[in-house]
Amino acid sequence: MSASTTPSSRPAVTEREAREVAEAAREQHWRKPSFAKELFLGRFRLDLIHPHPLPDAEVAQRGEEFLAKLRDFVETKVDGGLIEREARIPDEVIDGLKELGAFGMKIDTKYGGLGLGQVYYNKALALAGSASPAIGVLLSAHQSIGVPQPLKLFGTQEQRERFLPRCARTDISAFLLTEPDVGSDPARLATTAIPDGDDYVLDGVKLWTTNGVVADLLVVMARVPKSEGHRGGITAFVVETNSPGVTVENRNAFMGLRGIENGVTRFHQVRVPAANRVGEEGQGLKIALTTLNTGRLSLPASCVAAGKWCLKIAREWSAAREQWGKPVAHHEAVGSKISFIAATTFALEAVTDLASQMADEDRNDIRIEGALAKLYASETAWTMADELVQIRGGRGFETADSLRARGERGVPAEQLLRDLRINRIFEGSTEIMHLLIAREAVDAHLSVAGDLIDPEKSLGDKARAGANAGVFYAKWLPKLVAGPGQLPASYGEFKHEVDLSGHLRYVERTARKLARSTFYAMSRWQGRMESKQGFLGRIVDIGAELFAMSASCVRAELLRSQGDHGREAYQLADVFCRQARIRVEELFTRLWSNTDDLDRKVVKGVLSGTYAWLEQGIVDPSGDGPWIADATPGPSQRENVHRPIR
Repeated sequence: MSASTTPSSRPAVTEREAREVAEAAREQHWRKPSFAKELFLGRFRLDLIHPHPLPDAEVAQRGEEFLAKLRDFVETKVDGGLIEREARIPDEVIDGLKELGAFGMKIDTKYGGLGLGQVYYNKALALAGSASPAIGVLLSAHQSIGVPQPLKLFGTQEQRERFLPRCARTDISAFLLTEPDVGSDPARLATTAIPDGDDYVLDGVKLWTTNGVVADLLVVMARVPKSEGHRGGITAFVVETNSPGVTVENRNAFMGLRGIENGVTRFHQVRVPAANRVGEEGQGLKIALTTLNTGRLSLPASCVAAGKWCLKIAREWSAAREQWGKPVAHHEAVGSKISFIAATTFALEAVTDLASQMADEDRNDIRIEGALAKLYASETAWTMADELVQIRGGRGFETADSLRARGERGVPAEQLLRDLRINRIFEGSTEIMHLLIAREAVDAHLSVAGDLIDPEKSLGDKARAGANAGVFYAKWLPKLVAGPGQLPASYGEFKHEVDLSGHLRYVERTARKLARSTFYAMSRWQGRMESKQGFLGRIVDIGAELFAMSASCVRAELLRSQGDHGREAYQLADVFCRQARIRVEELFTRLWSNTDDLDRKVVKGVLSGTYAWLEQGIVDPSGDGPWIADATPGPSQRENVHRPIR
């Protein structure tokens, strides 16, 4: 195929083909232990997270020194209100962050970076994001999923030496996967990279390119056709944004995060040297997913910052605001919300710090832990922000500028609600995260019994799978009957003024119950299990609560042993665990008592028009136009709005 050839249509794929693409991108083996994987199998491996891992002293010192500099910068140079009003981070702020080294926090010192671990990187993101969430996104998209992380994991030494020094100090990077008609189903990826001599020629359109408007370097996922000498498949490339044929066609605007530089990028006959290919052909999705294993941990950091701010505002406002003769905090309806915010913030920080330190140590496989942290943080942070708006009442719905204009403190509670909403969608929507985690959680079962429920497997394959499954379950099932959670003295080291040992016994017992429930469901539905997304989502949510409970108890014990607010930490962990246990029991009830089947019938009726009469009596303010923009490859017809910052 010549370099001038352009694809005429988007790849047509079946559901099975799409699943096979996603499955091929997964890390197929578990080479290291995983606390969360064991938890879903009914094995509570507390030894994998307790005693709580701690950063190296030298790394901690370097991290604290940088945090002090960053705090001074965001306190004196960043005006979050200005960024919100103008929907743009001032160039001088970005230049200041570059000079500070903030764009090279995760890049090794030998390439000019700061060499911070995930723990201090997350603390820095939380601090910067509290001044302006748009800054947190800018820094995170650049080095969590942009050029630095894929090159760190999969790049050649030559690529690292070429690009990482630029990323550490001068260049901004972005990650381009999503397309106008491709979201969570990358098998339909339409952007192509046609081999042509020592180059590849890129054609296609990418949507929602965070940092794309100001980026100097891009990681682009494109499909290489299979041909002689080329295995083909979705492949990752580092692309210079100033290359001929690269056009940023639009800077997108959103309900929140108004300062982010997110755009639409078109590639037309863009020549990319083969030396810029990251990894092998066909490894693109694997690179993306592996990058996200730790890259997703930046999002929980922003959620921790949001929780801390919610708690601060709730405390100050609820003490100052009086109704019916006493501060509103002393009314139970408000007090319960404050308790939830305080306990959940403690738990989110526990989950984020634990998963981050595990990532730094690299002793454990944290693909499930990272995904659980993202899922749990994005959902609970949104709830905390919503509760803060409710506590603030009408003032929570009013903008900070309006509050200031009439003489009150400009508290941007409604902005926080808008800014946090996207967290439940990007870097894996809640629904996709449920399925991703569920797939990893049942991996052990599919490894031994998957062929039994695969309709395309032969009788011989099924017989062999049956034999393997028999051996596995003969050893595994008896271990789900009893465990340390039934012994009153278990986990006694967590028993002090406040007793957390009972919560850990609950986690151990409930992990076994969770594993039994999963096994029963697989036995009941077999091949239909993959369609039971409501059930799988609840299984994952139970696991997330158990992980958060475990992390909270371990963090409380760490703080107690260090003499750092240990008593208060135990109190917060206790309250969180009690709240979480109520949620877990409700989720177990909903495993088997729900409206999932009825919901499917209603959905069929909605799509067939059966209930269209219900839509009468309104006008639709939506504009005209297609649901999905045309992304036909070809030269751009629009002005290039790329805005490099130099």
